[in-house]
Amino acid sequence: MARRSGADGERGERGEVVRAPRRSAVTLPALRGFGGGSLEPEGDYDGVEFTDADFGGQRAPGARFLDCALRRCVFDESALGGARFIDSLLAEVRGVGTELAGATLRDVEVHDARLGGVQLHGAVLERVTVRGGKIDYLNLRGAELRDVVFEDCVLAEPDFGGARLERVAFLGGALRGADFSGARMTDVDLRSAGPLEIARGATGLAGAVISPGQLLELAPVFAAQLGVRVAAG
Repeated sequence: MARRSGADGERGERGEVVRAPRRSAVTLPALRGFGGGSLEPEGDYDGVEFTDADFGGQRAPGARFLDCALRRCVFDESALGGARFIDSLLAEVRGVGTELAGATLRDVEVHDARLGGVQLHGAVLERVTVRGGKIDYLNLRGAELRDVVFEDCVLAEPDFGGARLERVAFLGGALRGADFSGARMTDVDLRSAGPLEIARGATGLAGAVISPGQLLELAPVFAAQLGVRVAAG
């Protein structure tokens, strides 16, 4: 099972404490190999290691992965809505158009993923670390993120519309063309994200912490959001 580790908060520019995410270190037991074949709807996978498996186009809504490792697996157009990943590792997984709407990820580490168009709207992510890799067009609309870390990860045009983010940190990596429309944030640390590009929903950053340099870079976005025109005197 995963070991939960706390983290002290850091102070922002005005001395207020920014609570850091509580990280989880996934420690897997001895695993048994996956016997092959297709994933099953509502399938129950406990202590299984999936390696170099191609689950493209397969349908397994509601599947449950507990204490599992998924290494270099392919999930192109896979339908895994409502799936649960608990105390598990996903390493170098790939996929385009993966359906994970309403999924639950708890005490999960995702390493060096290459994903595009992943549907995680309405999902719940708790104590999740996404390290390295690149994810394009990530759909997290209406999702709940609690104690989540994006570390050295490139997110291109992610959609956080209407999402709830609490103790979420972007450490290194890039956040390009993000949509935070209607997002609600508490203790969200964006200071290390570079570049930080907001396409829509600048007011959704209320509750986040950014650096002075990022404030200058985002000034035109905030001005446009407020309807302020900037012109030379």
